[in-house]
Amino acid sequence: MDKTINVDGLKPNTIVRGPIFPEAVQVIITIPLGQSLKLVGKGLTTGRVYEPILNAEQLSKLELSPEKEPFDGDALRFRLGVEALRLALAYEYDPYFSLSIARVDPLPHQLEAVYDYFMKLPRIRFLLADDPGAGKTIMAGLLIKELKIRGLIKRTLIVTPANLSFQWQREMKDKFRENFERRVCCEVIGISSSLTKLTR
Repeated sequence: MDKTINVDGLKPNTIVRGPIFPEAVQVIITIPLGQSLKLVGKGLTTGRVYEPILNAEQLSKLELSPEKEPFDGDALRFRLGVEALRLALAYEYDPYFSLSIARVDPLPHQLEAVYDYFMKLPRIRFLLADDPGAGKTIMAGLLIKELKIRGLIKRTLIVTPANLSFQWQREMKDKFRENFERRVCCEVIGISSSLTKLTR
């Protein structure tokens, strides 16, 4: 927790905040100058060096963070943060991580397409075309999940024939827990349908 500053607490590496500085400043060294104090510090955001000479009144307006952060935070939020970090890095240790969070039992050719061809390229540019019933929806869903976990996609657009849009919407929700909004797009050459997912 922050506390009102005193001269004895201005040790190197402590963090000071207050109206005198536009950002939090890490103390490098302090030099007494009679009734005042010269503080040399580095801004945590910009890296800019500050060297103000502060009197007692200015020092009293500053707040000091302790050298060692106290371990009195919210344990539940800490656990959620650690779990979020673990999930964000899970794909590094489990190349099939999206399978553990999807409700599908993919066939070998579907795994081969996604993990042996799609995911191994630095830039994914594939036309996924196969016979009806070959599992294109599952392959697309696995690919979307893997890219989302890695932070490589934020928005997804799936363009489908109008008569299949509800099926895609339902299967993405049931099998991959991905909610898509259905939008109808009218074009000059005909009428098609698209599913759009916006993630912030």
